[in-house]
Parts: sequence; C-alpha cells; structure tokens
Amino acid sequence: MDGEPTDFEPVELALRELGVAARVDLTPEVPIGRGFGASGAATLATAIAANAEFGLGRSRDELVEVAHRAEVEAGTGLGDVFVQNRGGLVVGDGGDPRKYDRETPIEYASFGPIATEEALADDDLMATVAREGSATLDALPDDPSLARLTRDAWDFAETIGLPTAEVREAVEAVEAAGGAASMAMVGETVFAVGAAGVLPNRTEVCPEGAQLR
Repeated sequence: MDGEPTDFEPVELALRELGVAARVDLTPEVPIGRGFGASGAATLATAIAANAEFGLGRSRDELVEVAHRAEVEAGTGLGDVFVQNRGGLVVGDGGDPRKYDRETPIEYASFGPIATEEALADDDLMATVAREGSATLDALPDDPSLARLTRDAWDFAETIGLPTAEVREAVEAVEAAGGAASMAMVGETVFAVGAAGVLPNRTEVCPEGAQLR
C-alpha cells in the first residue's frame, strides 16, 4: 500500500480464490477504512487485473462475485463492488438499482475509521439499517438531485445513530454555508455538495466502472 508492505485480507482472499500468487501494488486516492469502499475497490481491481495478467478467462460477472465474496468473508463490506463495477451514482437496495450520471464535485473530510466488521456483526444495527434504509430509498423521487440524496442520507445516518461529534460539527458547518452533507458508511467521514471550500478535500463521482488502463 503506497509502497509499504501490509496485510489486506479481502485482496488476499480474492487472489486465493482465483488460484493466483501475486504481488499487488495499491495507490489509493482516498483514505482507507473511512467509508469510501476502498477495500472493495482494491479487491475488484485486483480480480480484474489478475484475470488479465494470468489469462484466467473469468467473466466480468465472475470476477465481481469473487471480489464480493472476499469482501463479505473479510467483513469489510457487503455490496460496494457491485456499485464499483457499474460506476456512476447508483441508488437502490440491490434489487433493481438506478444509475445516474452526476458531475457535481464532492468535498469531504475524514476524521477516523469506524470498524466495518463490528458494524456488520451488530444484528440490531443491521436490522435498523435495513428498515430505515428501505424507507429512505422508497421516499426518493425518480430523479433525485445529489443535494437531495445527501440530505436524505444524513437523515438516515442520524436515525441509525452513527454520527460522532466531529461528524455533526462538520455537517453543521456545511449546512450553515448553504450546502448539504452526510456521513460515509461506514467511517467517520463527512461528504458534502453545494458548499465549496468548507471541507478540505475534493473528489467526484466516476461515471465509469472499474477498468484496466
């Protein structure tokens, strides 16, 4: 990772399932373990690259499933790789997700990690997430703005009780500047739209899915 040796369980599990022994060099552009789905992105990228490098002949769907199983076994995510495979802004609960092209810049600030594995193992939390998440998705219009999605995501985050004091303070600062902000799932990270310069970092929604370059 950034030139330093490290354990990365979902990547290792994916390589094992593919029957490949390889060194993987990862250069992340967002913080790891902060709710950006970086572990899923790394695992999917590894599966796609290994398939090409070693001529494994796996289909794209097979590679996505390999990455997904590795993430679930490692406890680092549940469905990130399906979104990363498609690219764009994907909204849905896995049944029939909708994809939108959005070019609005997104700003963010990250204060620390929240253990994804612990959150996924909390049955009460997961039941609340399923119930409140479905209600939030059902209430969305057919073509929601990124600001609307972000505000609804913040209502959801507050309902399930994950925001920390630092997260709340950052969201309040964005809202005071006329923007909308919410919390990444799962990490002590705030992302925002419509309030340039309030948060220190900037990124964007990539319209393309994971691919070799």
